[in-house]
Amino acid sequence: MPDADEVDEEEEMPLSLRLSIADTLTLGNATCGFMAVYFTTTGILIPHLTGSEETGMARHSAATAVILMLCAAVFDLFDGLVARKLRSSPMGAELDNLSDLISFGLAPAYFVLVYGMVANDAHQRVAAVGAIVVLLAVVLRLARFSCVTVPNGMFQGMPSPFGALTVVSIVLLELPFVATLLAILGTAWLMVSRVEYPKPRGRLAVAMLAWIVVSMGLLAAWAFDAPSGQLLLQTGCALQLVMGAVIPLFATARRVNNFRDNRREARAAQLP
Repeated sequence: MPDADEVDEEEEMPLSLRLSIADTLTLGNATCGFMAVYFTTTGILIPHLTGSEETGMARHSAATAVILMLCAAVFDLFDGLVARKLRSSPMGAELDNLSDLISFGLAPAYFVLVYGMVANDAHQRVAAVGAIVVLLAVVLRLARFSCVTVPNGMFQGMPSPFGALTVVSIVLLELPFVATLLAILGTAWLMVSRVEYPKPRGRLAVAMLAWIVVSMGLLAAWAFDAPSGQLLLQTGCALQLVMGAVIPLFATARRVNNFRDNRREARAAQLP
């Protein structure tokens, strides 16, 4: 039987050491990111280094790695919703940043690094630089998110989950190496920029979840070599890039319209 002192110590456990439901979802995010790195290594990098020609295995592993990043994005979406509805522990914000760094910083950067090693027209050292830029962009973006207060309902810079999915979409498009590298660097710049992106709440959260499910289906069709699977995947990746470029345009247009409306109201108030 435990002593009474031990029971008292358990009851007086600091709140900062108690995990909430939202924290559990956040840890699921980190787990998915780590497993994405695992499948990228065992299914793509190691077969390439050992001279294996099992292209189907590499395709399945690439699809699995990206699907795990998509699952991490789902966990990241729901941990915020659960934290707002229920509660989050005092270390919830720190757990969220650390998990995002693994799933949306390390995993996509490693994906780019491995791409530079296995692609025929890629340059390994240049791709390594691109991977480092992606990783540092996510680090800076997460650090700034913790320190800077932004307008309610908006993100400053492309959110790291959206940026990670955009980076892997660029790689899966199989564009020429220079175009791929420039697109990856452009995505990294968007993550650290001051371009505004709306937070996924309400209908936007539902739309984002639906898009993730569709993306998983496209990846599965490509992995199992379904008819037109390659074309469907490339279409989905292209749409991901288009959304990354178009969404901030809508936010900018709304900001401009609000500014014009405020000027009109100010002028109207000055009139006698």
